[in-house]
Amino acid sequence: MMLLSLLLVAFTLIQAPVAGAKSDGDQRTLERLEVEWNDAHVRGDAAALDRLFGDDLVVVVPGMRVMAKTDALGMFTAGRMKFDRYETSETKFRVYDDTAIVIGRLRRTRVIAGATVDDDWRFTKVYVRRADRWQVVSFHASNTAS
Repeated sequence: MMLLSLLLVAFTLIQAPVAGAKSDGDQRTLERLEVEWNDAHVRGDAAALDRLFGDDLVVVVPGMRVMAKTDALGMFTAGRMKFDRYETSETKFRVYDDTAIVIGRLRRTRVIAGATVDDDWRFTKVYVRRADRWQVVSFHASNTAS
């Protein structure tokens, strides 16, 4: 039920993006932040992720409990998980004043407890602009059906 609600909200928001020069600049910034997000995961760069994550971050991904910012960062600082691959594609950006939605596909390969796991997910990420800085406040992913 929660997944359906999130999908309905994301679909509704995607229907009416803000247009104009500010939106174009915001999209370029968000595209850059997406690259930083992916690279930071592969490098295990907790400091970069700390800057990208809002203090109120909520992460909902398959097979894991719901995580807050401290939980997500803890996985990197403890070295419990390493990413060999973290690649997004099919991304779409929608900007609404100080909120942005990014949707796409995420393929990643991770090593956890000595086991290699491949994930193929669809994701929705919510950014909020605070003090002229975009941060992720919500990341939700679900398994894709190829």
